[in-house]
Amino acid sequence: MSEESGDPKWKRFSHWDASQAEVSGGVWGERRRLARAMRSVIERLVRSDAPEAEMKAAADRLEEYAAHLETHPHNPRYEGFAEAAPAGDVGAFLDQSPVIGLANPLAPPLELRAAEEGMRVHGRVRFGSAYEGAPGCVHGGWIAAAFDEALGFAQSLSAQPGMTGTLKVRYCKPTPIHTDLRMECWVDRVDGRKVFARGTLHAGDAVTAESEGIFISIDPSRIQALLRDRAAQEG
Repeated sequence: MSEESGDPKWKRFSHWDASQAEVSGGVWGERRRLARAMRSVIERLVRSDAPEAEMKAAADRLEEYAAHLETHPHNPRYEGFAEAAPAGDVGAFLDQSPVIGLANPLAPPLELRAAEEGMRVHGRVRFGSAYEGAPGCVHGGWIAAAFDEALGFAQSLSAQPGMTGTLKVRYCKPTPIHTDLRMECWVDRVDGRKVFARGTLHAGDAVTAESEGIFISIDPSRIQALLRDRAAQEG
């Protein structure tokens, strides 16, 4: 189901939680399973004090598997978007997103959900040791990336989604790793092609960071041009 609003070139669609998508089994189910296993490897590697022989054996096996994966064709498709901001349809979010993608081992992943009403988004995330900056704290760059994604999700609900123009982050206090965190993001106002969004990051009752973003609405044809450029780059 869809609801027309704003620029007629864009549609606002019903929103869904990508983590609940039916992908059990099949290639996408196995992609998610593999990414989950790789996240475990990454998390345990950065904390591990295993001996040299163990590290060598693991590296040998991973190098062998990486070489094996390279024997398969590269996926030429780009099924949706890898980030929220320009998507328009947040049901089109890609599993490969480096922030929310369940099939991307780089992603924490950040879970985002649209509120029942209004242009507001609720987020949940837990950063492990792989995302540590200062001792026991989430690296500020990952906090900025999470805000970019979550604010982009919120502004995509405006029915005139665009791309990040500016992103400001205020780090109020250290954000702890290995802690369930909550994000609240919303559209503050729309002024022509500019969509202004704001957000907060919470650890318990404490606000650890705040963010403001300005997103510039773009014509869908610009996205199509990027898709063509990507196809040419991939060969």
